[in-house]
Amino acid sequence: MSVDPDYSIDELISVCISRQVNDGDVWAQGINTPLVSAGLILGKIRYAPRARFTSAIGQALVPGWGPLGIAGIEDLWVGKGLIHLGFAAGAAEILPKFQPKEFFRPAQVDAHGNMNNIAFGKDYDRPRMRLPGSGGIPDVTPQYDHSYLYVPRHTRLTFAEKIDFISGLGHTPQRRHGGGPRYLITDLGQFDWQGGRMRLVSVHPGVSVERVRRKTGFDLEIAPELAETAPPKPEDLRLLREEIDPLGTRKLETLGGAARKALLRDILLREKSG
Repeated sequence: MSVDPDYSIDELISVCISRQVNDGDVWAQGINTPLVSAGLILGKIRYAPRARFTSAIGQALVPGWGPLGIAGIEDLWVGKGLIHLGFAAGAAEILPKFQPKEFFRPAQVDAHGNMNNIAFGKDYDRPRMRLPGSGGIPDVTPQYDHSYLYVPRHTRLTFAEKIDFISGLGHTPQRRHGGGPRYLITDLGQFDWQGGRMRLVSVHPGVSVERVRRKTGFDLEIAPELAETAPPKPEDLRLLREEIDPLGTRKLETLGGAARKALLRDILLREKSG
């Protein structure tokens, strides 16, 4: 992918996430999702001062924010929470009352937005690869229509014609309540599910529609008003780099292997020395 040298793909993804935040929103944040955390905080600063966050980390409802990190990230939730609840109480009380929005990162997703975070392979007991697990996704997605998705590396492995298991419900006729995901951001573009099927609505600078099609394992709908994704503004980049995430934790989700391990070690050392 060709990216403007003034910004990186992790910054573009976080900025696109920030544009989904509206004033008065309640956003649920997942565990180990720094791209999303950076984007939600940026959205609060730039567009939505009354946005609030809740997370399984610290199990709190938080009106404020703090710089992102790894070793001490619990301080953001434990130290700034308006209320603290156990996980079961949060799921039973916060979810129904506040209808929070949430970004999920699926390991597999089909054209209708059904998600798999359980395993690769048809045999549950002997999978090709065991995935992190579904967490609260099976509880949330059948009931609400506030699901958003993000995929830092867009490949045919993730965007599959048929997924191996369903841990999150998309736009399917079997559902009785709510709807499937509303929005998706990847390293190639932005998508929605108008009409119940995944649709490309913008391509990032330097990315062609043909490349997005090649990287997607099913026929992709294309919006008639297809646009190019608006790049980050200078103030977006300043906030991300200097105030929200000066350690660069958001980059961990776009890297793999040795590069990710090296960055993780560097972040932990900088946290310790700071």
